[in-house]
Amino acid sequence: MTKTHMKFILGKKIGMTQVFLPSGEVVPVTRVVAGPCPVVLVKGKEQAIQLGFGDKKEFRLNQPEAGHLKGLTPVAILREFKVEKTDGITRGDQVTLDTFSVGDTIAVIGTSKGKGFAGVVKRHHFRGGPASHGHKDNLRAPGSIGAGGVQRVFKGMRMAGRMGGDRVTIHNLEVVEIHPETNEIYIKGAVPGGRNGYLTIFGEGELKISKHDVKEEVKIPEILPEVEPEMVPEVAPAEVVAENVVEEVATNA
Repeated sequence: MTKTHMKFILGKKIGMTQVFLPSGEVVPVTRVVAGPCPVVLVKGKEQAIQLGFGDKKEFRLNQPEAGHLKGLTPVAILREFKVEKTDGITRGDQVTLDTFSVGDTIAVIGTSKGKGFAGVVKRHHFRGGPASHGHKDNLRAPGSIGAGGVQRVFKGMRMAGRMGGDRVTIHNLEVVEIHPETNEIYIKGAVPGGRNGYLTIFGEGELKISKHDVKEEVKIPEILPEVEPEMVPEVAPAEVVAENVVEEVATNA
């Protein structure tokens, strides 16, 4: 994503469906709600911008998050992207689906589904041991994991462990349909992750940014109760108070 002339947007996976093309062909697609993504931060020296996406209730924001998103709608995730130039981009601007069009070739980044702890047959597609006589209880065993003379196991050895939950990027996907009224984009094929998983969509092209102003916080004036003049105690001037203090000190001396 460090290339120039790169367009991008954040979204959330809704599910899969199918679309009928004018030729009659049925195409499996993934429904993704993408944007609008507000520009939360502009880094001029680093030539990068930070986008936000998703709804987050205000009472779940801690103080650093509330200060970082001051004047903006609370978002669930933040992602940073390199841009060719930051001139003309200000905090509060938005990236919408207008930057993409039908037929674009894109790539999608997501987090794959977590499978929990898995063995080598499921995790690395090992063939397993023979199921004939003399091989009791080792059908799905990993087998040898190294020579005895080394006295250690080399790093990177394929063994059992946690499967899934990794950052996955799928390239050469195609945009089939775009629905601006619902902020939905239909992507041909499958994308990583399960339902309601957050995605990063990017491809080559010009990034279009819509200008928006940051909401100004309205300060509610403090309403004080009306007090009758008779209820306000009389306060002596500072000079009179000072003279009384001097006289009291002299009397006590």
